[in-house]
Amino acid sequence: MFFVPPNLTTASRITFKALQLGTWALSAAFLLSNPAKAQLGASPLVIESQANRGQAQAFINVTNSGNIPLRVRLYTEPFTYNRDKGFQTAPSSANDLSSYLQFSPRELTVPPGVTRRVRLRAMLAPSLPDGEYRTAVFTESLKELGDDDSNTVSVVTRVGTVIYVRKGDVEPNLAVDSVNFDQAQNQIQLLIRNTGDASAISTATWTLKQDETVISTGESIATTVIAQGDRYFLLDDAKLESLSPGNYQLTGELTWGEDESNKLPFNVNLTVPEQ
Repeated sequence: MFFVPPNLTTASRITFKALQLGTWALSAAFLLSNPAKAQLGASPLVIESQANRGQAQAFINVTNSGNIPLRVRLYTEPFTYNRDKGFQTAPSSANDLSSYLQFSPRELTVPPGVTRRVRLRAMLAPSLPDGEYRTAVFTESLKELGDDDSNTVSVVTRVGTVIYVRKGDVEPNLAVDSVNFDQAQNQIQLLIRNTGDASAISTATWTLKQDETVISTGESIATTVIAQGDRYFLLDDAKLESLSPGNYQLTGELTWGEDESNKLPFNVNLTVPEQ
């Protein structure tokens, strides 16, 4: 669901995209010696807002679905997407949004079964070049209230929301770079390159053929290709486990953007080598 403030114009376009990425390994858990009594969640998954005069706002909802009060803090870290490993925090980034992002409160206590709202506001200077600015906002639970002081481990869980802010008229530009077959994993690795100035979350529907025989079909999981970067799309199917060496044709379509409005057909040759 999109949150759009009612009184904003499109004079200066900034797009927020926030994704709580369990499937992209953005979330991490730190378990105590005893079972955790509080369960931390953050939402929504996607926020998109139009901003006026370089400013935009959105909200993160912090939820405690456990049975004891939960104290949490929020902080930012730069991040990137590695071609092979996916999401990774980074010590620094030329596109880091952190210094332009304000949020309040930074620490809060969430009672059991309650959701609290944290306001995010991006304030980009007019002199800032057009482009995409991004950061990860981590919501991290601190020592559970009511725990015995002898418990020396204070962190229970952290969940991450990645935020992209687009300033100006910037767009992704995806293309299929190459394809190969990973024999160890029985996966087709489709390398997608993004030469645009904005990141894109894309999926690939695909068909593998040998001559006129259809071997396998499928659809990749949604995968982020960062601006000016590339990423492997991993195409899996049980039929690939018995794929014989030889030449194949991989056809399909990449889709990305709001309502998957951007579509790119592809047709590439795949060679499966001898073991």
